[in-house]
Amino acid sequence: MDQRTERANLKLIKGGHPNPSPGDSREFVSAFVTDTRLMGVVGLYIHWKMANTIYCTDLHQFFYFDAEEFGLENYQSLTGGDSAGLAILEKSVIGGLGGKKVELTEKEACYLVQSFAEDTKRLRKPLPEGREEYGFLLDEPISLTRKERTLLVRKCCTPIESDYQLVHYYLMRAFGKDRKGMSILTSPNARTEDIGELSEFRPCTLCKNTIEEFINADGEISYLSESLVETSSQYKLIMSEITTEDGLVLSARRKSAFPVTVAEVSMMLARPEFVTVFEILADPDDFDLDFTIHSAGFMMTSHENGRLYMEFNRNNSHVNQRIFRLNDDIHGLYYVSDFGQLIVAAYSLNAIREVEIGLQKSPLNALILPTAKYEFKEPVLYEFIHSDFEDFDDFLDSLRVD
Repeated sequence: MDQRTERANLKLIKGGHPNPSPGDSREFVSAFVTDTRLMGVVGLYIHWKMANTIYCTDLHQFFYFDAEEFGLENYQSLTGGDSAGLAILEKSVIGGLGGKKVELTEKEACYLVQSFAEDTKRLRKPLPEGREEYGFLLDEPISLTRKERTLLVRKCCTPIESDYQLVHYYLMRAFGKDRKGMSILTSPNARTEDIGELSEFRPCTLCKNTIEEFINADGEISYLSESLVETSSQYKLIMSEITTEDGLVLSARRKSAFPVTVAEVSMMLARPEFVTVFEILADPDDFDLDFTIHSAGFMMTSHENGRLYMEFNRNNSHVNQRIFRLNDDIHGLYYVSDFGQLIVAAYSLNAIREVEIGLQKSPLNALILPTAKYEFKEPVLYEFIHSDFEDFDDFLDSLRVD
C-alpha cells in the first residue's frame, strides 16, 4: 500500500506585497522558539520589517527542525500583515509540537538557524526550499559565548520536573541517536564509561517506556527501564538502568535486548478506543475546504481509501509520568474516507467528547451527521484503515462472532 506522511496544510502563503529580495533592508521585530528540543523537534519564528525604495512590508518566517533524521526540514513564510493567515500558518507549522513559545533575541534566532543548517549538512540532507528568502541568515557566522549557549539551550527545552520525565526524555534522545539532545540531559560528573550505547545501529522510535525505581545497597536510587522501540524492520524490548544526579543523568547502562512479535506489541500497546462515526453530507470539495481550516496543525497520513489526521495535545505532560506511551500526545484522530464517512477516535471519554464539541462548534457541524458511537477495549481504527472495507459498519460486522 502506497502511504505518505506529511504535515497538514504546509503551503507557502503569499501576502499582498512582493517577495522580499536580498537587497532589502531588514529590521528585526521579534522571534520565538518552542521549548520542545527534548522531543527531538523545534519550531522557530522570526519577524522582520523589510523595506526598499518601493515598499515596506513584514516578513514572517517559520522554521521546523527535526534533530534525528532531517535537520532543517521545512521553511514557510508569509509577507504582509494578514493576521488570520499568520495564525493559520503558525498553527500549521508548530501547532502539533505541544510546547510553549519562548522569546528570542535576534542573535539567538540567527544562531539557531545556522545551527539547524549545520545539523542538516551533518545528516546529509538538503536545506528546504526558500533559501533565496532565508539565505541572508546564513551569510554571517554567529558565535555565542558559553553562557549565551547555555541560556539558549534552556529556552529550547522544557524544564525537567521529575526523574521520570528525565529518564523518558533521555531514552528518547538516546534511541533517536541524538547525541546533542543526550548531552543536554547528561551530568558533567558522568564518566564516559558509565554512559553506554543504549540505542540500536540506526535511530529508532521509543513507543513505550515503563520505569521501576530501586534503592541499591549503597542507598543510591536507580531506574530500571523497559523500553519498547521500533526499528526500521522490527520491534525490540530493551532493558536499561539509569541513575541521576541533580536532575541530570549520571549513568546509563544497557542490560538486555530482544525482539518482540507484532502480536506481543499489540498487547503491550493495547488500550481503550472511543469512536464516533459521521456521515459527510456535503460535496467533498465543500467539506475539504472547511476541514482544511479545522485541521490546521494536524499531522496527515494518506492511505488507499482516505486520509488520517492526528490532533496533538497542547502540551507534552504525558512525558512526566512513570509510564510513557508515544501516542499519549494524540488528542484525537480524524479519518476522512473517500466514501463519505468521517470517523473520529480518541483514547479517553473526555478526549472524544472534546473532539465532538470541537466539531460541533465549527462550520463542519452543518456538513456532518453522527450515525454511531462505539467504545472498544483496544484500538480498531487503524485496523479498519488498513482493511479492504469501505464502510466502518461493514468492517465491524466482519469482526462480530455469530
